[in-house]
Amino acid sequence: MAKIKSKELSVTHLKTPIGVLQVAASEDGLVAVVFPSETKRSYDKAKGPAKAQAHLNAAVDALNDYFKGARKDFSDLTLAPVGTDFQMSVWKALLKIPFGQTKSYGDIARAIKNPKGVRAVGLANGKNPIPVIVPCHRVIGSNGTLTGFGGGLPTKKWLLAHEGVETPALL
Repeated sequence: MAKIKSKELSVTHLKTPIGVLQVAASEDGLVAVVFPSETKRSYDKAKGPAKAQAHLNAAVDALNDYFKGARKDFSDLTLAPVGTDFQMSVWKALLKIPFGQTKSYGDIARAIKNPKGVRAVGLANGKNPIPVIVPCHRVIGSNGTLTGFGGGLPTKKWLLAHEGVETPALL
């Protein structure tokens, strides 16, 4: 698994309805969206190479449009997540969940041809380095309940409501 050198990154902070997100990109593409609660996964603000800055600018514009309700798809962005082959297969499956729809962990496990790998899918989902854009918030429990989320369940609920998905009340 490749490590990303911070000097190669362009990093900024983006004020959104779900808090200030940290967004990071390399010359290869977008590498991270970090929720305020994820202090172990933060980067120093930086202006990396021009190509990294271009990926960062595109991601920031796309996220701003999403939060304004003007964007439902991020397929035009270049993504460069770092993960294992299994994690990458899960994240690719997440990208296929349409705006305003949800899937269960079991659905994702079946989609990647690993129907017994539900727990592993959950772990990979939780390691998604590019939440919102790689829509891990669209994965829910098989019984329709909201399950763990790096940004917290209220954030997951907000994102789903923003996309028009009704969810059960949080306890």
